[in-house]
Amino acid sequence: MKRAAVAVAVLAVAVVTFLIVGRNSAPDPLQVTARGTHYAATVSIDRPTTGRVVVDVRLTSGDANSAALSAVMPTMGHAMPEITAQKPEPGHFVAEGEFFPMTGVWELSIRLNGPAGEEVLTVNAPITG
Repeated sequence: MKRAAVAVAVLAVAVVTFLIVGRNSAPDPLQVTARGTHYAATVSIDRPTTGRVVVDVRLTSGDANSAALSAVMPTMGHAMPEITAQKPEPGHFVAEGEFFPMTGVWELSIRLNGPAGEEVLTVNAPITG
C-alpha cells in the first residue's frame, strides 16, 4: 500500500511539472518559404501562437510594393480578415494582428502586389500555443 501511495505521489509531481513546463515554454519560431510565378518569400513568426502575433515577410525574389496577409483554417471553416502589412524597407513586410484564434494548422496567405502584378503565396502555419 505504501508503494502505491509513493507511485501516485511521483506520478502527480510528474504531471504537475509537465503542465507547468509546457505552459511556460514558448513555441519554436516558425520559418517557411513560398515560391510563386512572380515572387518568392521567407515567412517568419517568432511566436506561432494564438492571439496577437507578428508575421515577417522577406522577399527573396521579385519586387512587391505592398503585401496583405490573411489566414484560414480549412479543417474548421475559420477565416480571419486580411491585415495590411507595413513596408519598413524594400522587400520586407511586417504585419501584426490576430491571425490565429485557435491552435491547429492554418493556411497563411500573403497577397503581394508589384510591377509584375498580383500574386498570392500560401504557407502552412502550425499554431501550437
